[in-house]
Amino acid sequence: MNGADQKFWGEVCHDLIEESQRAISPLIGSPRGGEIVKMGADGTPTTLIDQVAENKVLEVLKRVNRPLTLISEEIGEVRIGDSPSEAILVVDPLDGTSNAVKNIPAYGISVAVAPITPDKEGPLTIQDIQMGVVKNYATDDIYSAVKGKGAFLNGNDLLPSLKQDLSQISLGAYVYRMDMGKIEILCKSVRRMRILGAVAIELAYVADGTYDAFVDVRNNLRMVDIAAAKLILEESGGKVTDSNGAPLNGRLNVLEKTSIIATCNAVIHGKIRDILEGI
Repeated sequence: MNGADQKFWGEVCHDLIEESQRAISPLIGSPRGGEIVKMGADGTPTTLIDQVAENKVLEVLKRVNRPLTLISEEIGEVRIGDSPSEAILVVDPLDGTSNAVKNIPAYGISVAVAPITPDKEGPLTIQDIQMGVVKNYATDDIYSAVKGKGAFLNGNDLLPSLKQDLSQISLGAYVYRMDMGKIEILCKSVRRMRILGAVAIELAYVADGTYDAFVDVRNNLRMVDIAAAKLILEESGGKVTDSNGAPLNGRLNVLEKTSIIATCNAVIHGKIRDILEGI
């Protein structure tokens, strides 16, 4: 991504993030925001606050003077503009919906940009993401990265934890509807666990050292949810794979799912993999 494109798409991300935050603010902490209004394109229920957030994203992107494709979990895939798309924007308009409805301070937005180049063959994958931005609306913290250019928190360099002792780490995990036998040993091997239910923010927490690792081994994690945060963590120096240790390479669509092991460094990643492989 060249400097001009970085500036342009960075401004687009900023506008849709700020306008989306203002749009949902009246619904934060409101039971009305949690009312189910439809089924989303990903097959899960859409709440009113999700719909408001996504509608604002769509409104902002329709003002952009470049053709693009929006991929979002509620609406699916939408082409904007008449010409061939110059980029795919993968957006989770509200990461941590339940937290937002209950005003638990871990909810926000995830935006990833994958430019479409003329020489690209086949569908774009998560490996094609060139820019990622995650904002925790509750704290106003903005995590960002451009591929090959590092990762930042509020404009300052992001540095993950240097811990190498598994017994001393803080582990985030998504365990809803998961066979607990698959993760019980891992939980007993770390110092503490955190479960926030906001995966983009939690991956960003690995990038800034708040967490040391995050795992979701259900093979049911949407690419939409992690498209931006994966890049942010990798650009900070962290390591991200699926539960088999393979690089994530899923296609950019609302139905593509994966597992994830995201860690502060390769040493912790290896130790977590050793435990999970033994289950």
